[in-house]
Amino acid sequence: MFTKMVGFFQQGGFFMWPIAIVFVIGLAIAIERYLYLTRHTMLNRSLWDELVPHLKSGNFKQAVQLTQASPSFIGSILNYGLARISSSRSRDDIEKAMEESLMEVMPKLERRTPYLASFANIATLLGLLGTILGLIQAFQAVGAANPSDKADLLSASISVAMNTTAFGLIVAIPLLLVHSVIQSKTTQLIDSLEMASVKFLNSITERSAAAAQQG
Repeated sequence: MFTKMVGFFQQGGFFMWPIAIVFVIGLAIAIERYLYLTRHTMLNRSLWDELVPHLKSGNFKQAVQLTQASPSFIGSILNYGLARISSSRSRDDIEKAMEESLMEVMPKLERRTPYLASFANIATLLGLLGTILGLIQAFQAVGAANPSDKADLLSASISVAMNTTAFGLIVAIPLLLVHSVIQSKTTQLIDSLEMASVKFLNSITERSAAAAQQG
């Protein structure tokens, strides 16, 4: 199997190398993005579980200590909101502060992900280009060959030229699938941050209403 794969790669010609490079870079980005998003998903969930009791009890000082010490994105967003509470109890002011932080976080979550789709397209186009150039060279070689050898030579040349298209698709399809997975994971993480922000705002509003009634 390994020998067949090596032979397939060698027969494809020069354009097999750029396609392979695109695949390696795309794979590295996919792994880095997946681990990055998975890590921050776990950090966010862990911090939120610690924050909920303090938010329900109105212990904002302890909540601030947790958010400031946490490297999670939800910690950064809620820290903006908690900092704004000290100067304003207005829900709109707190919400705007948290939206500002979310806008800073989103580019970090989406960074490099669009490259995966671009690399998939590049791999496909490189495969087609390699095939076209290979066919041009094949027809040129056939034109100078003996008539009795033309059919066999043309068949072999076309088979080799098509290797680049096949390899381009072999690289492009997994990259597109991985891009969809990473994009979905990013969307889920952003949705969870927005949901946590809403729950935080509702908690603040409920505490303010309860304090007003007691007053």
